[in-house]
Amino acid sequence: MSKAQLIEMARNDLKHGRAGTIEKAKDIYKVPVEKYYDPGRFDLEMKQIFRRIPLVLATTAELREVGDYKAMEAAGVQVLITRTKTGAVKAFVNMCTHRGARLTEQGCGKAYKFTCPYHAWTFSPEGDLVAVYAEQDFGDIDKSSFGLTELPTLEKAGLIWVTLNPQSNLDIKDFLSGYDSLLEQFGFETWHLQATQVLDGPNWKVAYDGYLDYYHLPILHGRSFGTDIGNQAIYYSWGPHQHLGRPDTSWAEYEDLAPQEWPTPRLLQGVWTIFPHISIASFQGGGRSVMISQLFPGETPETSRTVQYYLMEKAPDTNDLELEAKEQFDFLKFVVGEEDYATGNALQKNLSVGARDYVVFGKNELGGQNFHQWVDAIVDASDEDLPKLFKTG
Repeated sequence: MSKAQLIEMARNDLKHGRAGTIEKAKDIYKVPVEKYYDPGRFDLEMKQIFRRIPLVLATTAELREVGDYKAMEAAGVQVLITRTKTGAVKAFVNMCTHRGARLTEQGCGKAYKFTCPYHAWTFSPEGDLVAVYAEQDFGDIDKSSFGLTELPTLEKAGLIWVTLNPQSNLDIKDFLSGYDSLLEQFGFETWHLQATQVLDGPNWKVAYDGYLDYYHLPILHGRSFGTDIGNQAIYYSWGPHQHLGRPDTSWAEYEDLAPQEWPTPRLLQGVWTIFPHISIASFQGGGRSVMISQLFPGETPETSRTVQYYLMEKAPDTNDLELEAKEQFDFLKFVVGEEDYATGNALQKNLSVGARDYVVFGKNELGGQNFHQWVDAIVDASDEDLPKLFKTG
């Protein structure tokens, strides 16, 4: 059924390509400029979005074997993700239950126990407290009551979602709105993580606006790649998650073929976004690969931090392929850092000077309109009402 959806979207792109049309929003949409820099709004988004909504914090490729772990900070919460002895993934607050110390420093590694560097309490990858240092002196405690604080977690489609609120009542599967069945078509479970790199950028929404926008491609990226794609996008959505297609007459080559003859890699090309902070850009040449951009708000409203993951269907097995992969990833860092984020940083400075009350999203910028409407809806939703936003997909 998921491939059938991909083919349906391709046929729709073909239809618009032949007609020279795109699907447009009903009207131009205004976003008050203070939503990009106001400290109160920023704090509200951190609380209502990033600490309540499931976030993609890791890829299966980072925790492939039993004992693998990843420690990181997300939206101010220190997180520890583990691959347990059953093969399942679990996530916890990276916090000893004795006095709150961080169990392990940020990074990836392999461990079959986690010993607190402060007082040597020891925990299993399943989160159980298994040893108390100098227990005979400490006093009697029920170890089962002092396990690590577990966070809701789902591993699906080769990606790992974690909700930073341990009391969350939002089911991650409901939140995905069926979008994960499309992402499964990539087969990321077996892909190779080639490299990662980090970029600093403007306000997280300024940065994310660019990932949802083909309108700027021939202009801002005119010297890199933008003229190959054009400035028109066709948006498909599953709840708050979106895919960017485009009018494309080249699909005519496949329109009379049986579904199994449509090439899945080609069907997956383009940009796939996972609300509120992930963009997946899919590429072909030199072997199948994607760049997953993982975007987090920074320490201040005007800043953000993006981790780029370069995943390849197969690891390069020659020096030439290794060099080609490096050149591709370096190029992507240049495009995002020196074109997108450089523009965004300059834009960010303009927003707070009082010259304009709003920024505007045109009828052709439906993805940005959808994104900001979902941001507002989630910010405004109570904890009780939050799951209701995703029940209909």
